[in-house]
Amino acid sequence: MLTTLFLDLNSYFASAEQQLQPALRGRPVGVVPLMAETTCCIAASYEAKAHGVKTGTRVSEARRLCPAITFVEARPETYVHLHHQVIRAVERCLPVAAIHSIDELHCTLLGREREPDRAVELAQQIKASIAECVGEQLRSSIAIAPNRFLAKVGTELEKPDGLVVIERKDLPGKLHGLSLRDLPGIGPRMHQRLLARGVDSVERLCALSEGEMLAIWQSVIGRVWFRWLRGEDVWEPPTHRRSIGHQHVLPPERRTQEGARGVLVRLLSKAAMRLRSLGYWAQQMTVGVKCLDDRSFSRTAKLPLTQDTMELLEAFGSIWPMSAARLLPGTPLRVSITLHELEANASVAPPLFPGARKRLQLAQTMDAINTKFGRAAVYPGSMHDSRKTAPTRIAFKNIPDLTLPA
Repeated sequence: MLTTLFLDLNSYFASAEQQLQPALRGRPVGVVPLMAETTCCIAASYEAKAHGVKTGTRVSEARRLCPAITFVEARPETYVHLHHQVIRAVERCLPVAAIHSIDELHCTLLGREREPDRAVELAQQIKASIAECVGEQLRSSIAIAPNRFLAKVGTELEKPDGLVVIERKDLPGKLHGLSLRDLPGIGPRMHQRLLARGVDSVERLCALSEGEMLAIWQSVIGRVWFRWLRGEDVWEPPTHRRSIGHQHVLPPERRTQEGARGVLVRLLSKAAMRLRSLGYWAQQMTVGVKCLDDRSFSRTAKLPLTQDTMELLEAFGSIWPMSAARLLPGTPLRVSITLHELEANASVAPPLFPGARKRLQLAQTMDAINTKFGRAAVYPGSMHDSRKTAPTRIAFKNIPDLTLPA
């Protein structure tokens, strides 16, 4: 029985630029966070992918692989607006059950919608609706399957502009052409764990018994995977946000110790505001730096449960000198701040001491002012020289809230 329709927009950022700039259509395009030879592509059009350019390819390497490539600086806010237009276009045909990222969503099929012919008809209507309401360049791969896991996997089978139906009678053979890393949830560590058990293909994975999967995953998740791969629509583990963070490629004029420090302060202030907006408290903070010579390093500080910007800035101040010392004689290229070991508001008691309560109230008041009057209407003094740096960026799994200051 088919239960889920999953949609994956193909090369979304690059396709968005081809839609918005007709001169780019049919040409190799690389979307970059800023115009600099030392940065990398965050998206590539299919014309560029045909030459070997992909997400993460450095600009200099992309030029070597594809001399005709055109680079476009990313426009995150525009992509978010288009994302919402896509959602509205889909909902002309089916309600959206969940949004998984800037370029992925799924719909739940009910009643006659679960019949293969009707499900395919709905998928075709969705593609037509996106083309009509948003633009013909925004192609998508759609997969229809007995559970969400297989529907997401199915979008990898035909790209671009694919339409795939996976029925239980097709399993597991229809999955055998995929690689293990094509399966959502198999990252580098799990991949190595599977290889250590002699599982080097999806075919071998599907041949494992339920007990073998339990042993490899070392949790009930192994049983869930066993059933997913056989087309059962079973319980999915609840998700819990593990981290909140930002990273930024430094423009040439900021590639100094002081420039890196200023941008990190700006990123930390943004992360702290998101922390409060999403209703979490952090217990650890990690500062990361990557240099032009490909060296990279990070420092982690333990925190009392906090969502207070000033407390986070104090912790940053205690670990930055050690990070700065490791920069010598390198040139910083990319910096990142990550807040992790998160706890939700419901699990945290309010601050006990009056001083801590007042500082948190101050941070919340600053959030309200900045939301109403724009980013950096009020800000910590240590952010003065960097308050206009690090504009909105999009991670594929995180859709920025445009009601918050950038």
